Amino acid sequence: MPPRPSAAPLSPDPPFPFGRPLAAALVLLVGLVRPASAQRVMEVGVQAIGTAADPAVAVGGVYGAIRTSHRTRLSAALGAGVSDGEAAFRGEVLAHFLLNPTRRTGAGVYGAGGIAVAGGPVDQGDVVVTLGIEGRPGARSGWFAEAGVGGGARLAVGYRWRQVPPGWAQE
Repeated sequence: MPPRPSAAPLSPDPPFPFGRPLAAALVLLVGLVRPASAQRVMEVGVQAIGTAADPAVAVGGVYGAIRTSHRTRLSAALGAGVSDGEAAFRGEVLAHFLLNPTRRTGAGVYGAGGIAVAGGPVDQGDVVVTLGIEGRPGARSGWFAEAGVGGGARLAVGYRWRQVPPGWAQE
């Protein structure tokens, strides 16, 4: 029997080393979410994220989330921007705990944690921990601001639009 040809070696430096783990995390995120229910809130948005590290990163991008229960939300974000004068990207998958999830006026507070992957001058993965405040968390749209850590000190700001089910109660 002739010898079996060996497989081609894997590239030691794939162009986006965190692409597969981020894709796997997004698939897992979608797989863990329960089927649609009458109380499900879906969110989409835009955001800007900056991290103060060496080198600093600034990205702008898109955001999507689903509230998996009354007080919890799973989100994924992907952005592109610059780091040390070069093109960069950042992806995040976070779990949120909301303290005021149904407020239709005023602000609500939340905490979040998860993972981030970044590519550019430095390719790396980070643990993210952040505190946030959002305007009108139980309404159809609102702003948000976050401060925390994840690849250095992390700040994020943006705007979210929500699909809120009928009868979503105000606290």
